[in-house]
Amino acid sequence: MSLSTVNTRAKLGLQAPLVSVEVHLSNGLPAFNIVGLPEAAVKESKDRFRSAIINSKFEFPNRRITVNLAPAELPKTGSRFDLAIAIGILAASDQVPKQLIEQHEFIGELALSGELRGVEAILPAVIACATADRHIIISPQNADEASFVDTVTVLAATNLLQVTAHLHQVQPIASWGKKTANNHAQQPEIRDVIGQKQAKRALEIAACGGHHLLLFGPPGTGKSMLASRLGGILPLMTNHQALQVASILSLANKNLDRDMLERPFRSPHHSASAIAIVGGGSSPKPGEISLAHEGVLFLDEFPEFQRSVVEMLREPLESGEINISRATAQLTFPAQFQLIAAMNPCPCGYMGSDRCHCSAEKIARYQSKISGPILDRIDLHIPVTNIKNKQLFQTQGQQGESNQQISQRVNRARSIQMARQGLINSRLDNQQLKKVCPLNQQQQDFLDQAINSYKLSTRSFHRLLKVARSIADLAELQFPDIAQYQEALSYRSQFNTH
Repeated sequence: MSLSTVNTRAKLGLQAPLVSVEVHLSNGLPAFNIVGLPEAAVKESKDRFRSAIINSKFEFPNRRITVNLAPAELPKTGSRFDLAIAIGILAASDQVPKQLIEQHEFIGELALSGELRGVEAILPAVIACATADRHIIISPQNADEASFVDTVTVLAATNLLQVTAHLHQVQPIASWGKKTANNHAQQPEIRDVIGQKQAKRALEIAACGGHHLLLFGPPGTGKSMLASRLGGILPLMTNHQALQVASILSLANKNLDRDMLERPFRSPHHSASAIAIVGGGSSPKPGEISLAHEGVLFLDEFPEFQRSVVEMLREPLESGEINISRATAQLTFPAQFQLIAAMNPCPCGYMGSDRCHCSAEKIARYQSKISGPILDRIDLHIPVTNIKNKQLFQTQGQQGESNQQISQRVNRARSIQMARQGLINSRLDNQQLKKVCPLNQQQQDFLDQAINSYKLSTRSFHRLLKVARSIADLAELQFPDIAQYQEALSYRSQFNTH
């Protein structure tokens, strides 16, 4: 029977749906048709794999060839189907055996010579292939990236002839060596930041519960330094988290040559567009908020970002994901990032000193660039003040605790959270929050007064409870006490845009 079916994978955001390449050879005038919603690049591929088949010393069937890419309603983009279609043609024309084809998935672009080339976004396809319990045949260019998935057999072939030799069992392709996630990166030390005891304490609380943080103060006081030190006290990612982050980088066609367990740290310039920050485009790709998934998104000079760009952060800050709708597809990218924003208190940056000549109107206009709804979603508002002269002359060893000392407390606190509720405090919903933060009468009276005095919204109130819960976890307390609620409130009451 002149019919064959070969498995491959399409690209659809972080999904890699299975595509069955069905090839049928029939009598009639020689013709070649690809059906199943292929885009132009897929239609043009017939000339590539025709030459690849001939240059690999096989016979291209001089018959009517119909290639169906199923499911038909799924758009097929890119050159990733070349290898699967070529194998399907060779199998339908009985030039390669069909016995082993079902056990494999084939992804790769073919050169005219038959050489196999890499494609983008290979990691989601490899993960899906592992779930289906099949081997995957790809180009060596993609093999290192694919080998991070330790539950799949990766077979890297340099050309079409090598793939057919494997299917004939004449010369089996050896499995590509596995890569293990590691973390040897030297993170900058938090003790390098001079002074700023309160800011360092807030950074530790933020790391403990995954809370968002706003740093505001004059230029040169260490805001950027503090933000860059957060990664050094955050717990390492799990293998599952690392693989998800690597999949996002693969989809964005970014290099994976960094340590896999190192949490991402993204710091886009304030001139970045909305698409660069949240993702999108005609062929949607993840933006900075998704590239910072499970890591840190640092927005320096926060008010200088376009107002529309900042406002687009509202939903991702709440839901931890971004939904992008296009005519061809609706995609969801994860965005569980930790926001660290830094800003000056006024346009010149020196409000409160003799150097500042900004009018009250200018200051109000500058601060109002950050809307109330965005500030509402940021848990900790921390002033970063000028350093006293004598602090500048202190020796390195007198500056405070090291990353390791702080991260040990953060790791213990996060272990408490995972044992108690299975997720970090910043991701608690309101019902879960009631269970882990029961309020006695004294605490209710205090919070009632705080809500009225500081005009806290319902969201602000719940975020205050989450911060208090993190402070209690650092102290290894069963429940927050009045002191933890007071400290949490102090981190919300120090910045006001009005």
